[in-house]
Amino acid sequence: MTEPRPHGSARPGGRTARTRAAVLAAAQEELSTQDYASLTVDLLAQRSGVHAATIRRRWRTVEGVITDLLSEHGTSAIPIPDTGDLRGDLHVMAGNIAGFHASPGNRRLVEGMVAAAAREPGAAQVLRETFAGRLRQVSVLLERAVAREEVPPDTDTVEVIAALGAPFYYRLLISRRPLDAELVRTSAESAYLAATHGVFRRAEGAGEATPGEADGGQRRER
Repeated sequence: MTEPRPHGSARPGGRTARTRAAVLAAAQEELSTQDYASLTVDLLAQRSGVHAATIRRRWRTVEGVITDLLSEHGTSAIPIPDTGDLRGDLHVMAGNIAGFHASPGNRRLVEGMVAAAAREPGAAQVLRETFAGRLRQVSVLLERAVAREEVPPDTDTVEVIAALGAPFYYRLLISRRPLDAELVRTSAESAYLAATHGVFRRAEGAGEATPGEADGGQRRER
């Protein structure tokens, strides 16, 4: 059996959908002005106009609201470039990642989700699935590069994108330093040079990652 979706993450219609939209919008607005640690159910109730008891009944906690917000928006707002050249694509993509996290609300959403994932299994599942899905989407950059014979045909396309993004999340979550132009340049160049020199070639006999493997093998078997 698969793990259930986090509480509050269903997508109903009518009045319930309006309630959900109001609370998620309130959370996003609050994150644009203050840190995740300052969020409370009462603040969300005040901004959204939804009674605090309703929020607690549906999402239980602030972590539940943040989990639902990430599952709704994730990092899909980061555009995927198509410059016709892998080096160009990786540099533009790195710039887009930095630009996305330049928004305080986006940065705090990721910070809040990582904090929530440390406490709630449902939040951890959403975090894994969101980032694994996004890696698969962006790996189209490498699939195009394989077709243009810029990288070996057995390149692990998902791992190249993971390597491109990893320095940003280290800087964002661990060292707490700015995501500057030099980070954009070095991340893109490192991923490009490694990919074109065959660093990310799959081991002999290894195939494409299954959806469960792509998110760290955390899914339960059906």
